[in-house]
Amino acid sequence: MALKADLTSTDLAEIRQSALGAADPLGVAAELVSAVDAGRLSDPDDAGLALVLAAEIAESRSKLDAALRYVERALDAYDKRDDSPVAAARALRARILFRAGREDEAVAELEPLRPVLTQYPDAPAYVTVALAVGGRARLAEEWLTGAVEEVLAEREGPAPTSAEDAGLLFFLLQQRHRIRHTLGRSHDAHDVLAERLETKLANANARTAAEATDDLVFWPKAEFDQLVERWPALTETYGADWDEHRARLERELVRRSGPDLVLVPGTVAGLEAAGDPADPQTRASYVSNSTEHINWPPERNAPCWCGSGIKYKKCCLPRSRG
Repeated sequence: MALKADLTSTDLAEIRQSALGAADPLGVAAELVSAVDAGRLSDPDDAGLALVLAAEIAESRSKLDAALRYVERALDAYDKRDDSPVAAARALRARILFRAGREDEAVAELEPLRPVLTQYPDAPAYVTVALAVGGRARLAEEWLTGAVEEVLAEREGPAPTSAEDAGLLFFLLQQRHRIRHTLGRSHDAHDVLAERLETKLANANARTAAEATDDLVFWPKAEFDQLVERWPALTETYGADWDEHRARLERELVRRSGPDLVLVPGTVAGLEAAGDPADPQTRASYVSNSTEHINWPPERNAPCWCGSGIKYKKCCLPRSRG
């Protein structure tokens, strides 16, 4: 697969998204390396990024010798840089070494990375993944716990009440929570805080989604039940139960009083597809991408808009008066 000349950073980001689905991923990796060698990058400083991408592709196809060569070249290209991309490349090298059975070398690569857990928001993810690949989930838990306690000790004031307030601590708490779930650990105070922050973030994301459109979001019964089971705090936004949810919508629709108003059915899968609600970078609206709509109001004797199968006049119409 031939890549275009003068690859930009944007091109590399697009290749990252599509390379594994290409007909010949290893060909893409080889072309990336060729682009570096031939000086076909718009920004020469992107050489490390291109080589890391080639290494990840080779690793995904179990071409570990090639993956190791590419990532080591990436580290050489980064030269004296000391930032998160360099730390991520070193974690990738450790991951490849683990897969190649060179465990001592992998651990030696990861040990110096422990301090970056409290420096970069993405570090908890790439360090933990590398340790997990090497069967060191318990060590990952130990490192993450230490990092969480270090950040909490340095923090002034009360415990964070939102993901934004928590900052880097949020990423540490979430990654620790995930690895402990994998290990079957019982919840502790840090797990409780992680879940509380995740729920608040999901609630904020849902509000953002609803505000991003003039349409109203309607959760069918099965989806509503899944939603509040996973993110209980969303009852503040959508209602304590499905009856209250439908009543709120009916009253709002009546308040707007316009013909041909539209309801957008929400789905838990749609919410997750827009981006993990636990990810503070996610602010996209799954509602604006929806292609399904329910027109309101129905005829009095027509089936209710909520899908109950009952006539509108005997189902949600009276709710606007309650």
